[in-house]
Amino acid sequence: MKRRLVAGSTVLAVVVAGFLIASPEAVLDELGRIAARPLRFGLVLFALAAVRPFLAWPTTLLAVAVGYGYGWPGVPFGLLLVTLTALPPYWLALVGRGDGEGRVAKVGERVVSATGGTRSVAASRLLPAPSDAVSVAAGVAGVGTVPFLLGTAVGELPWVVAGVAVGVSADRVAAGDLSGLDPAVLVGMAAAGVLLLAGPLYRGYREQSAA
Repeated sequence: MKRRLVAGSTVLAVVVAGFLIASPEAVLDELGRIAARPLRFGLVLFALAAVRPFLAWPTTLLAVAVGYGYGWPGVPFGLLLVTLTALPPYWLALVGRGDGEGRVAKVGERVVSATGGTRSVAASRLLPAPSDAVSVAAGVAGVGTVPFLLGTAVGELPWVVAGVAVGVSADRVAAGDLSGLDPAVLVGMAAAGVLLLAGPLYRGYREQSAA
């Protein structure tokens, strides 16, 4: 059993190391060969989720891979991966903010105070902004870990569903088509994010002006 565990870990390490020097498209191509073994496929995806922030790859790539390997039933797993992969940049920003005396930190704190941690993160996730930038902004603003995770899960859900939809279409993945997002969907999600932020921010502005 111990030898099998060591052998399996070695294979996993070699696979992930190969991914580190490959493009996202090459990663998906390689994952297609591993997808026939669901357990190993899931372990590789967990490893990719851990290192993805340091590679600056889009989080949607994980959802595409999940859809490719598991189909629609993989949506919850894809959401878990996308939520977990947001933690490293958030934690780094949270630690780096120090006592929160910087100007950017204070502005972020005011926004979070007006909208709430979960709501501000969820709304920001709906906007077509880089996921890691949102994670860093939440850390700088001092959003708590639980609101951050809840807001990330809610805001990333539409992106995960869209990514899985691309992954389910194996022919499109094989052809290197990783977009699959209708512009109307992007506009709709962005509008929802703006509406979630606009009301609380406007009320906060009026209260501050009245004071």
